[in-house]
Amino acid sequence: MKFIVSSSYLLKQLQVLGNVINSSNTLPILDNFLFDLDHNVLTVSASDLETTMSATLGIDSESKGSVAVPAKLLLEILKTFPEQPLTFTVEENSTIEISSNSGKYALAYAPGNEFPKSVNLDDPSVTLVPADVLATAISKTIFAAGNDDLRPVMSGVFFQFSPQGLTFVATDAHKLVKYARTDVTASQVADFIMPKKPLNILKNILGTSDAEVKIEYNDSNATFSFDNYVLMCRLIDGKYPNYEAVIPKENPNKLMIDRSQFLSSVRRVAIFSNKTTHQIRLKIAGAELNVSAEDIDYSNKAEERLTCDYQGDDMQIGYNSRFLTEMLTNLQSDMIMLEMSLPNRAGILTPVDGLEEGETVTMLVMPVMLNS
Repeated sequence: MKFIVSSSYLLKQLQVLGNVINSSNTLPILDNFLFDLDHNVLTVSASDLETTMSATLGIDSESKGSVAVPAKLLLEILKTFPEQPLTFTVEENSTIEISSNSGKYALAYAPGNEFPKSVNLDDPSVTLVPADVLATAISKTIFAAGNDDLRPVMSGVFFQFSPQGLTFVATDAHKLVKYARTDVTASQVADFIMPKKPLNILKNILGTSDAEVKIEYNDSNATFSFDNYVLMCRLIDGKYPNYEAVIPKENPNKLMIDRSQFLSSVRRVAIFSNKTTHQIRLKIAGAELNVSAEDIDYSNKAEERLTCDYQGDDMQIGYNSRFLTEMLTNLQSDMIMLEMSLPNRAGILTPVDGLEEGETVTMLVMPVMLNS
């Protein structure tokens, strides 16, 4: 088995696939890339059993076969080469030889048939989503997903597809983000919970693609195919909480303010907040928003006044500054709206401008009790 491939082209593909491999694997074979050669087509795969990703490369070869090559070693050597053709030759003595312009390098390989086989989806549902829409949906929601192993359903992003549109939701019980599109639809109603790891991998490579992503899914697995990549992952099992029930419908108090100004103010004031609660206080009266924080243990306090557009009763409400900062950072609009009802009910953050046709973003942040 022998093939010739460009060093930088191979490195670029392998770096993407390398994100799938865990730093410590229970099965030693998972520390390898699987190279599957069929004449001019080389399919390289990486897996951690939960997520499997493969890339198809066009190369120069006349042979067939499959071998598992140590991933870390291969990535390290490829990073050192300037752009040049490399010749890979599989020798009889269980080594694979790489020949470059300047030398030869041999590394041990394992037989390709030891590598775990990827699952075939039986009769999956299919939805097509433009890459930029999916990338935006992931980056807008993934930061709000939880990290609690005891509540695995909240550690992923909930995909909800219907003929009316697509909805993506993430929550960790303190904050919630719902990203919806009505301009992209699915043929039938379906929903599933995607784990974070494959979503992060997708987010990083979708941003540069202008392809359509073909999403195929059944009850237990989902596959994302676009360009020359196929990513397959096991879905999180369980029922997603009824998120609509926690979004307050009646919010008479509406605050409109410049996003970057508000974000800078929250960041500055938060430095003076209590290091365990990260609590900041918003006091709104008329057209003035007062942002303050105090750490009584260290006698630190800060207070800033901002002008805003406010309709509603004068009120004081406390928030965790970290959650507020994350949300404001993830919005791209110039102006944002914060809607509130009572100091103990969740506040709703939405962008006022900068959205595409058919796109909505709703962010919900739980208040913290103010110590008066």
